Amino acid sequence: MILEEVVLPAADGSALRGDLALPTSLPVMVVFAHGSGSSRHSPRNRAVAGALQKAGMGTLLMDLLTEREERHDLLTAEYRFDVDLLSSRVVAAVDWLADEPATRSLGVGLFGASTGAAAALRAAAERPVRVRSVVSRGGRPDLAGDALARVAAPVLLVVGGEDPEVLRLNREAAERLRVPYRVEVVPGAGHLFEEPGALDHVVRVAREWFRRPGDDAFDPFGGQP
Repeated sequence: MILEEVVLPAADGSALRGDLALPTSLPVMVVFAHGSGSSRHSPRNRAVAGALQKAGMGTLLMDLLTEREERHDLLTAEYRFDVDLLSSRVVAAVDWLADEPATRSLGVGLFGASTGAAAALRAAAERPVRVRSVVSRGGRPDLAGDALARVAAPVLLVVGGEDPEVLRLNREAAERLRVPYRVEVVPGAGHLFEEPGALDHVVRVAREWFRRPGDDAFDPFGGQP
């Protein structure tokens, strides 16, 4: 799998950096939206991306903030909860993939963590034709607000069983979705999925979710609590 560093233009004129890997066997591109205080170098997101690449999918790990914004955010935390800004950057990535010859014909999945999950869900609501599935890992889908009711793609919400407040927020947000969804609880996992086997669980369910939407055999409600 060849990783290429790319620069994506945002609507406000900013330049965003990303790491692009084209698919090898499955016509799916997964865009990663990192959580608060993180970047495209997030070890957990890179681990998930690597597993999706091995499964034949393409991935785009991108920074949602510019270098200047990241430096400012480290001091003030001003941007990490600015879901309007973050979602506009995810939309920019989806649009960029639609414009690039190598990716324009591929289905797009979104993988969001923490506040990046809210950004991914808002982007899915803004680009319902392009986005075919969404996965949230330890996310804050509640921060997507009214956009939840406009999401057109199936949604998988993965939450650690030892992260009760986030689990509550995910279940409440899921009730506002009007699409097939599943809340996947990872037993014994905390918010960061650092426990043995926890991230492997995330990889397994995310891989299947991105692989199968649109397949007649896909059952998005299977195992839903």
